[in-house]
Amino acid sequence: MANYKRQDARAWASEMLVGCSGVTIPSYSADLKRLNEQGIRHDIQKVSDLGFTYTLLCTEVAITPEENAQFTAWAKDTTGDKLGLFFHAGFGTLAENIEAVKLAEKAGADIVLLSYPSNFWPTSEQEIYDYTKTFCDATDLAVMLFPIPLWGFERVHPQGMSPELIRRLLDECPNIVAIKAEQGFPHVAGLIETYHRFGKETVISCPIESDIIPLMKFMDLQFSGTSYTQWMGDHFTKTFDLARNGKWEEAMQLYWQAQPARAAVGAATGAYMPGSNYINRAHWKYMDWLAGFNGGPLRAPVARIPDRMMKTLRQGLMASKLECTSDDDSQFLIGRFPC
Repeated sequence: MANYKRQDARAWASEMLVGCSGVTIPSYSADLKRLNEQGIRHDIQKVSDLGFTYTLLCTEVAITPEENAQFTAWAKDTTGDKLGLFFHAGFGTLAENIEAVKLAEKAGADIVLLSYPSNFWPTSEQEIYDYTKTFCDATDLAVMLFPIPLWGFERVHPQGMSPELIRRLLDECPNIVAIKAEQGFPHVAGLIETYHRFGKETVISCPIESDIIPLMKFMDLQFSGTSYTQWMGDHFTKTFDLARNGKWEEAMQLYWQAQPARAAVGAATGAYMPGSNYINRAHWKYMDWLAGFNGGPLRAPVARIPDRMMKTLRQGLMASKLECTSDDDSQFLIGRFPC
């Protein structure tokens, strides 16, 4: 259970939502019928050891609400209060997300990243408001609002979630404590306007590693996440801490060291798969494996990662002088802790 009351959630976030959040994709058994406890515990411990203060327990990988609660319980047991846990409201319906968050809350989740189902097709701001408020009212957990073009809300407003909608949600949902501001991605206008309008009352997160370090010269940003930056080892947590503690030029030196890895991600994966508006979690799992995480198989439906993209990502890490396994790519789908 979270260690704050619902009405105190914003004060809790202002104090505790600090640092960087990675993303942890669950590991499965070889027959895909159950979770891989050893692989999960390894990945949770490693992301904590790399200096991350939170991780998102990814649910967009054919996991059930009950399995996600077990995933959460193992994660909480592995690192205790050292690593905060995001529940990922990425299930298929509003009802299923509410069912899953209640289970995750009991299992030890600390905060929610609010996603929207693929089948949710609003044609008005009122529909977006209704979905969001219904979910927020159903949980005592703090909630991070997540405006991003993935949802397709631009049919309602060019910004996806207009400032007026966000204002209404903040006024009427006291457990919305933070905004992962990616309106208009890959551009930064949504982030900057959200910071300008709402930064004094909520935590504004820029999850994009390539943006936040330069912007920290001009913006007071205490948190970055949730994002798949642990594939670069402890590079991002070190860089973020330097920038936040007045050592921005040193942070930028590290920033440019990692440019080959950054370019490799753009070339091999991109934020969205072209033509599908889809994040390829198999790419992310492979990126993890390169950095020493478990890897292993994912349940269908899952995209594939071809050899040429594997080579691009591996070469990017090596050129950046970041941690990269010497294990052959044939071991990726077996995983480091097969079961």
